[in-house]
Amino acid sequence: MSLRFCQIIPALVLLLLAVVGILLVVLTAKEVEMPPENMYGIVLDAGSSHTSMYIYKWPANKQNGTGIVTQHSECKAKGGGISSYAGVHGGAARSLEACLEQAMSDIPKSRQHQTPLYLGATAGMRLLRLVNATESDRVLKEVEDKLRSYPFALRKAAILTGQEEGVYGWVTVNYLHENFVKYGFVGRWLNPSKETIGALDLGGASTQITFETSKKVEDERNLMELTLYGQTYRLYTQSFLCYGQDQFLLKLMAHLITTQGVAPQVSHPCYPQQFNLSVKMGEGVFDSPCTKKYRPAQFDPQMSVTVVGTGDYQSCLDNITNMFSFNNCPYSTCSFDGVFQTSVTGSFMAFSAFYFTHRYINTLTNIPITSPSSMEKAIRIVCNMTISEITKKTNQQVKYLKNICAVSNFIQVLLMQGYGFDEHSLPSIFFEKRAAGASVGWSLGYMLSLTNMVPAESLRLMKTLPSGPRAGILFLFSIVLFIALVYLWMIYRKRRTKEGVV
Repeated sequence: MSLRFCQIIPALVLLLLAVVGILLVVLTAKEVEMPPENMYGIVLDAGSSHTSMYIYKWPANKQNGTGIVTQHSECKAKGGGISSYAGVHGGAARSLEACLEQAMSDIPKSRQHQTPLYLGATAGMRLLRLVNATESDRVLKEVEDKLRSYPFALRKAAILTGQEEGVYGWVTVNYLHENFVKYGFVGRWLNPSKETIGALDLGGASTQITFETSKKVEDERNLMELTLYGQTYRLYTQSFLCYGQDQFLLKLMAHLITTQGVAPQVSHPCYPQQFNLSVKMGEGVFDSPCTKKYRPAQFDPQMSVTVVGTGDYQSCLDNITNMFSFNNCPYSTCSFDGVFQTSVTGSFMAFSAFYFTHRYINTLTNIPITSPSSMEKAIRIVCNMTISEITKKTNQQVKYLKNICAVSNFIQVLLMQGYGFDEHSLPSIFFEKRAAGASVGWSLGYMLSLTNMVPAESLRLMKTLPSGPRAGILFLFSIVLFIALVYLWMIYRKRRTKEGVV
């Protein structure tokens, strides 16, 4: 009798273990909501001086119809902007290859075919379209064909309007400062109901100003309404083509040559003392559509002109001021060149070339720009420096430093006389390059708006115990149960056989 129980006990233990294990796995597993995987988006910012690629990601379930977007990675393409490859077949497409290959490694393969890809060309291509529409179309088509050769979902490759560039920059600024939505202590995304911030962007070929306003906008081209996170925003926006940093400097050079007369040498009051430069009349000055109105009736494009820096603050300021038109306003109020603008309100973030110029001024003078008088004082000091003094203090190459006085005065006239900032509103401008770890520009705002068109994925239901391990454990306990039953059956058959023999 004792021998029989010794044989049965191991089988019963295995049987009990198997039954209890199976019940624990089945009964304790419950369904929980799991967030969907990240979705990705790519924006190529094809600017006038270079192209930058930004990869963004957001949870596939969206907040009030708009994705909670963060910057995943970025890449700066080598060479100039795509507009610089006019006449160079294949050049614009090849310039993007390295960044697109980076996107292939940065984005999971399972998500690549779902990743929307956009290219937005800005002022450089707008200028090329003015000069040669056929060539701008060819460059854009060449780039579009290159983008289609990758597995991403190309949605659009287009030239943005100046107003679009300004508005999307405004979206970026306010998103990064959590003025639309923020993650609250309760673990949910909340609308903070904060006042928005105006955006000041200074690129290579154009400059933009955008801010929220409740006042009447007399020119409907300056009015844009945008809905994000369930809220509608009413914006004033304006883009000034040919008033970007690079193109304005060309205009200034053309203005000086024209007013002083076409001669082998010209004085440049905005260049530092001890600095000289040789430029060609055609390729270096008068080949841009932005300098067309300054172009002499007769000149030799191959003629070289020696430009001599004199470092004269007041003369530099006067020449730059004369290049703006503050007369002939057809509206109740204007900024310059007959463009309507309502009065500026609230805080502003100035980025791109605004930021870099502000940083140089601070480095050279240690004077914080908190008022019109402090701005004038700092710029006057900068303009009176020699090129050797500037290079010693900044430890930068001359090519980055020769235009500090000119761009500083340009920004002073643009902000104070153009946009109408004064001693009360100027301190509300803060100069930044990045915010919340992301680059500031129009591309993030573009991506935020575009995610309104990306379908949201619903939450996935899954067991608290992942399906793979759960199936394995169930299989293991089933094997144990099977072995226990077979063992008991064999003991039973052996016992019946012995009873039959007896």
